[in-house]
Amino acid sequence: MALVYLRTGMTREATFSLFVRHLPATRGFLVAAGLESVLEYLETFCLGEEEIARLAEAYRLPPVELEPLRGLRFTGDVWAVPEGRVVFEGEPLLEVTAPLPEAQFAETFVLNQVSHQTTLTSKAARCVLAAAGRPVIDFSLRRCHGVDAGMHAARAAAIAGFAATSNVAAALEYGIPATGTMAHSFIEAFGDEALAFRTFVEAAPGPVTLLVDTYDTEQAVALAVDLLRGVPAERATGVRLDSGDLAALARGARKTLDEAGLPRSRVLVSGGLDEYDVHDLVAAGVPVDAFAVGTKVGTSADAPYLDATYKLVEYDGRPVMKLSTGKATWPGRKQVYRARTLDDVVATRGEPPPEGAQPLLEPVMLRGGRVARQRAPFAVVADAHRRWVTDLDGLPEPVRRLRDPEPPTPRCSPALDALTARVHDELLPRTGAGSGPGRRSG
Repeated sequence: MALVYLRTGMTREATFSLFVRHLPATRGFLVAAGLESVLEYLETFCLGEEEIARLAEAYRLPPVELEPLRGLRFTGDVWAVPEGRVVFEGEPLLEVTAPLPEAQFAETFVLNQVSHQTTLTSKAARCVLAAAGRPVIDFSLRRCHGVDAGMHAARAAAIAGFAATSNVAAALEYGIPATGTMAHSFIEAFGDEALAFRTFVEAAPGPVTLLVDTYDTEQAVALAVDLLRGVPAERATGVRLDSGDLAALARGARKTLDEAGLPRSRVLVSGGLDEYDVHDLVAAGVPVDAFAVGTKVGTSADAPYLDATYKLVEYDGRPVMKLSTGKATWPGRKQVYRARTLDDVVATRGEPPPEGAQPLLEPVMLRGGRVARQRAPFAVVADAHRRWVTDLDGLPEPVRRLRDPEPPTPRCSPALDALTARVHDELLPRTGAGSGPGRRSG
């Protein structure tokens, strides 16, 4: 498409809007993420000689056919919802305005990053809600869909407020603690559970958390207690339960630890947990001190994708829209205004806000450069976390509910509604389409 645009002179300014058509049925809200990856990509994107050669090889074309693409880079603007903010369906997470070939070329990467990272951050945020103040630890790397996805999962966890991660690279990158316990293979390698525990206590630095479900959990807890009594007070201690009836085993482990004079030793549970499991354990009053979540959270197993899309809404100053049944779009550049009541309004970019409302989208890139200087990844994540905490305070219970949530429905401003109706009516004679303008877009 970009090549055709360049060959035919269609290079005037275009605006694309990225939004989620519909929230997954299990979600009452989303947490915006992925913007930093987008800005890094757009700042450095350029099709030079090497890129043209590789494109030609991929498409099995002579390089001369792709010559118009040579030197293509991003020179446009980006308005976006900052990472960590709560968003809802139909609301633009970002809008890209640039010469049409540039804005079109950016689509796949931009949509990939925002969709994936928003999916994972929203899932992680739900785990924090479920834990009700107890620490949550990211154990997802080994079963994520690739190492990059694992980094995204750990970053999402940091934005949501996880206490630590087992991903050491992510811990260094995003400024969160690295942590870990031991695997069943460690115990099996020794062939003697007591010897394995004792060796770990004596040889491993830092906190001591013993995995107690390789063979017989109750017996292993008793072995662990004998060793943990001798650990110096400055070293945190605990046991980890990874299988079986976690509620019953956690109650039993807590009782054994307390009776042994180890009230400060923690009970950590893991083993295929997600926010539903965490919530149910907390609601049942099970004495769990920390939760380690992995597979289901790092892949957002119950809602592994978002119905996100990146649609042209303006070209050469002309608002455009899609009329497809069930997927009609709002035309033109937009803004989202939010009041404390979460009565979000999707509006045209330039119209004034409703009384007491604040804009969500901010200019983050102008003429191909960042509005604010680039900062260290851990600082970006820390700011995103603060935004999430602030927005969380304003989420009513039906929205934050894990089961059967009730997400708010953003409304269209009168000005955007009028623009949509006008563009729709102008398109009908030219297209013969019969779809009426719909609030929800696609």
